Parts: sequence; C-alpha cells; structure tokens
Amino acid sequence: MIAFVEAIGTYVTARRMARPGMSRERFEAWQARQVDIWLARDLPRVAAYAHAPKRLSDLPITDKATLMSDFAAYNVPGLTADDVRQAIHADCRIGSLTVGQSTGTSGNRGYFVISNGERFRWLGAILAKAIPDMLLGGARVAVILPQSTRLYDAARRTRRIDLRFFDLVAGPEVWQDDLAAFDPTVLIAPPRLLRHFAETGLALAPRRTFAAAETLDTVDRPVIEAAFGPLEQIYMATEGLLAVTCRDGTLHLCEDSVKFEFEPVGDGLVSPLITAFRRQAQIMARYRMNDLLRLSTAPCRCGSPLLAVDEVVGRMDDLFRFATAVLTPDVIRNAVVDAHPAIQDFRVIQTSPSTVQLVLSRDMSDAACEAALAALRTLFAARAGGVSVSLERRPLTLDTGRKLRRVECRLPKAAG
Repeated sequence: MIAFVEAIGTYVTARRMARPGMSRERFEAWQARQVDIWLARDLPRVAAYAHAPKRLSDLPITDKATLMSDFAAYNVPGLTADDVRQAIHADCRIGSLTVGQSTGTSGNRGYFVISNGERFRWLGAILAKAIPDMLLGGARVAVILPQSTRLYDAARRTRRIDLRFFDLVAGPEVWQDDLAAFDPTVLIAPPRLLRHFAETGLALAPRRTFAAAETLDTVDRPVIEAAFGPLEQIYMATEGLLAVTCRDGTLHLCEDSVKFEFEPVGDGLVSPLITAFRRQAQIMARYRMNDLLRLSTAPCRCGSPLLAVDEVVGRMDDLFRFATAVLTPDVIRNAVVDAHPAIQDFRVIQTSPSTVQLVLSRDMSDAACEAALAALRTLFAARAGGVSVSLERRPLTLDTGRKLRRVECRLPKAAG
C-alpha cells in the first residue's frame, strides 16, 4: 500500500509541476526547496557526503569513474560493486533493494541501487509524463530494451497497465510474433528497432510510440512515423528518467525530480550535471553525464515550465577529436545525411587522430557514396585539416547486441 502511495504522490507532483500556467520562477523556487531538503536529510546518509557542505554549488562534481571507484560510499546500505554484480547474476535483488547495470556502451558498466519506494516513484513519473490520458481505459505497454529490471515489476502490479518486456538482445525473431499478438497500445523501443518494424511491415498499431535508449537520428524519424504515427521520446539512462516528450512533441527535462546544471561543450551544445533529489538509496549529486544536449531557446506551446530539449545529440565519447579541432556528432551526421537523399543508414568512425572511416551499404549507389565521401572530406578539411577519410561498403544489418552509434569515436578517452 505504501508503495502505491509513492506512485500516486509522484504522479500528482509531476502533473502539478508541469501544468500550464506554472511560472518558471515559481517552479524554480519549489525545486530549490526540494533540493535543500534532500541535501539536509539524505546526502549525509552516505559515507561520501558524511561531512559535505550543505550547498549544492559547493559539492564536488562526480562521474561514473568517481562512483565506481568506491561504490559503497554512495549508497545508504554500503553495497559494493561486487555485491551488485553478484545480485545481477541472480535476481537483481538485495533484500528489499533492486540493483541493475548499464549496457556498458562506453566500455565500462555503471550500477544503480533503488528502494522499493523509488521503483514506484519511477512508475508514477512515467505514467504522469507519458500516458496520463490512457490510464482510465487501461494500457498495454510493450518495453523493448537490452535488459529488464524490477522497475517494470511495479507497473505489472497495477490494474490499469499490462506491461510486457521483450529482450532486445535476444532479437526480434525470437519474440516478434508474441509482440504482435500482445497488440500494444504503447510501444517503447530504440529507434533502430522501430525502424526495423516499419520496414518489415510488422503488424502493430500502437496509439503512442516512444523512441528510447538511443539517439534518435533525423533519417529514422520519417520512416518510423510513416508506419506508427507521431514519434515521441523517453530519455532515460542508468542515472534515471531524464526527459519525456509532451503531447506537443517537445522533449521536457524531468526537473520535478532532477536538478540539471549544464556545462557548455561548443557549437551550442551542453553536457548535463544531474542531482537526483528524489533518490535516497543511492546518492547522485552533481553527477556528470556523458551526453550532449541542444537546449531549446523557445517556450513550448504546452505551457510547461520544465526546460525543453531540441535534441539529444549523442555522447561526449563520440566527439571527434583532432589535433586542431573537436567536432560534435550532429555536425558529422548532418554532413552525411545532407550529401545525398538516398542515404538512409551509415557509420562514421574515427579510427585514429587523423583517420576517419565512412561505412555505407553495398546497395548504395556510387553517386551517393561519392557525395557522402566528398562531404566529409570537405567538412574535415575546413574544420580540422589533415584528416584522411576512407570508404568501406558492407551490409548494415540490425545488430541488437549493442547500441547503434552511427557516429563513433574509437580513440582512447585520454587521446586528444
């Protein structure tokens, strides 16, 4: 019963703080009070902040490396990384706590610890932001992600939601007949899989479709929307639920549970520092994310005071780093896509400080390949100089074993 009270309370708060007419100033005052309460009540409960200053701006910036170097110091029960790893191989439980891990896209995994109450707060938040209009009639929600967690168990315990998880890593050939039979009203999946469904004609007719877990590229959106209608987004990570699209199509940050600070990266992009002031089992304060965001400069028509994001551009790891310049993934992506209308899929990989590989399908026309190659060479000549770009043509098939990164830097992190 207490868990459902948590879900309802979070649902009401999320709806109230995003309502039209709530001024940005009033929202920020409310958020500041919540952060101050959390700093005084929850921060000192973990060893890392036992003697920490009480102002957020005075706290040190942390990141995944900081957290993983002494994982026990950042969670209330003092669980070590080994404790979490062992539990993940079992049932992802340690007592009443749920533990989990990231997919390890950046080469090393991050871990999380959440309480039972926090699981239901997540449920309340996702319902309030994603499908509030579908609760009265009930919803069949299909979640297709690399790994299931007990987060989804919270949804299964409600009468109005039938949630089923489909394992992305296993591949659609294993479960797509079951997915079609389930006939979801809400579909949540990575954009590459949504595109695969659209191109193969899988018989689905969801009322709401959300791209999640990967960067949504401009080449994918029109293909997906032609099959499933308007495409929305859920921006979430190991660190929590970070943003959800409103009904006007704008991605709003979840500032009712996360305090965002922003570090400028260049070209109008920022990388967020997050403080998850609704989390209590594991403390995340001024935690540096690895993502690149382009914030909106215009208010959304929906009237929400929550900050809007024009685009989740990619990852800090995938900045292309040259001797004289750093290029962001969106600049590289746009150069390829704009080179020729036939280009619908590609890979651009930085393999050394002065070499880049362009990968296109064997089916791509010579004209399209030559146009894309010329566009990249022109871009790098103008912005970096002395960069060699080669072309490889090979099949670009659906790979469910790793996240899709069309623009990928394979330099060691310390390089550049």
